[in-house]
Amino acid sequence: MINSTSNTMMASSSSSSSSAPTNAQSPSLKTYFKTPEGRYKLQYEKTHPPGLLHFVHGKTVSQVTLAHLKDKPAQAVPSTSSSTSVSSGVRSAAARFLGGGNGSRALSFVGGNGGSKSISGTSSRVGSLGVSSSSSLIGASNFDGRGTYLIFNVGDTIFISDLNSQDKDPIKNINFSNSNPVCHAFDPDAKDGHDLLIGLHSGDVYSVSLRQQLQDIGKKLVGAQHYNKDGCVNNSRCTSISWVPNGDGAFAVAHADGNLYVYEKNKEGSSDPSFPVIKDQTHFSVAHARYSKNPAARWHICQGSINSFAFSTDGSYIATVGRDGYLRVFDYKNEQLICGGKSYYGGLLCCAWSMDGKYVLTGGEDDFVQVWSMEDRKVVAWGEGHNSWVSGVAFDSYWSSPNSDGSGETVMYRFGSVGQDTQLLLWDLETDEIVLPLRRAPGGSPTFSTGSQSSHWDGACPVGTLQPAPSMRDVPKLSPVVAHRAHTEPLSGLIFTQESVVMSCREGHIKVWMRPSGFSETHSIGSDSLLNMGMKEKSLLSGKVSSSDYKH
Repeated sequence: MINSTSNTMMASSSSSSSSAPTNAQSPSLKTYFKTPEGRYKLQYEKTHPPGLLHFVHGKTVSQVTLAHLKDKPAQAVPSTSSSTSVSSGVRSAAARFLGGGNGSRALSFVGGNGGSKSISGTSSRVGSLGVSSSSSLIGASNFDGRGTYLIFNVGDTIFISDLNSQDKDPIKNINFSNSNPVCHAFDPDAKDGHDLLIGLHSGDVYSVSLRQQLQDIGKKLVGAQHYNKDGCVNNSRCTSISWVPNGDGAFAVAHADGNLYVYEKNKEGSSDPSFPVIKDQTHFSVAHARYSKNPAARWHICQGSINSFAFSTDGSYIATVGRDGYLRVFDYKNEQLICGGKSYYGGLLCCAWSMDGKYVLTGGEDDFVQVWSMEDRKVVAWGEGHNSWVSGVAFDSYWSSPNSDGSGETVMYRFGSVGQDTQLLLWDLETDEIVLPLRRAPGGSPTFSTGSQSSHWDGACPVGTLQPAPSMRDVPKLSPVVAHRAHTEPLSGLIFTQESVVMSCREGHIKVWMRPSGFSETHSIGSDSLLNMGMKEKSLLSGKVSSSDYKH
């Protein structure tokens, strides 16, 4: 099941020359892949109408964010649109016809960008960027206040799709006339209604109410708060954006010049934050605004672009990866570098935390996936299996080992990675296998390396140390338990939900793979419980399955 719009999109893509061979092989793509716990099946495909795109601002990579919108609060943010709505009976009838859409079937999300991202929408079909979405099947102002949605950016437009609908086309679009949206993030626990962040190629940042966007039938942002307007603070490209967990409305934005800014949405913006000049571009530094305005702080991370960053689940730590090839992990509250290290080659592109905060994943231009231990402050495993750059990594926090001893301590983890080689790889990490260097034979079973133990394993690295890449012989090597070619185009994002695995390609085509039947009962807990549980309980969710290989 391949989107018919793929070839149309690639006609104007800068990577069309490299995509031609893979498109020719599209019939070989399977609509399922096997794992130790069962078969994952392709359930939905989401895309955008190809004729609606404006390529006036250049090419950008599509990213996807998952948003679980909870029940409508008592005091909802009023819509500024004066348009009337269409009867809500259409929506309820469509939901019944589809076997349960938003409002009757909720999927939760795993934090990620690493952390996950998200947005929402109404069950309407967009007609044209030049035509108001009031022509859609379902009126936005009848939005029932609950559901799970996908938001993704393509060109100068953000599209919103209903995750649980069989409809491929988006239900709403938001057009930006001044620059391309490049990153976004969603906070399901936002207090004042502004729960969606959008960063632009121009450096501009917006915060909006997702619910308000869905209730409005127009194609522009409504009720938005504008930060870094026209690049008044930093005019370099936004590269990654995230809410600060437990941050009471604080959020962070990374830029292509190596700076990360912290904003507080309850403060006013300033065109003159009065940050001091950065004297040494190679050294980490933090500066705070002189006045109580936004941005509240500037973190200078590195020389060159910050490609991505992610907060640990409790907000205590922040991990950044950059063009210089370094992972850096900071104590967010104390503004202190904790640890970090270099890739084997080239820049790092993505990172993600385990739910318990014990491990950090990285991926990048060396085609490897690295596993970092926060306890040891160093690389404790690396995975080989991709044939090109690794563009997305994530832990599957809804998965648990079927042979768990019930002690409550996670000893096995499942994580995934996607790359420009169009592959999804699933990996199993056993903590008792990373105490000493090991090797995995082609069959997937571990074998220990010969020789004396390297100094890399002599003890935890000192706090604040950035390390060179260790010798591959000194670090355990992992082999994927699943290797599946999931798309014809390079992949850009990966999200795990309780019931599915969501993958997006850089051209804005999304595939939703449903987990094996019975997975929810045997491997995970309810999605609402995950969203509402405390940090102590969340730390017990990650796990593993078996060491068998499943490759396609």
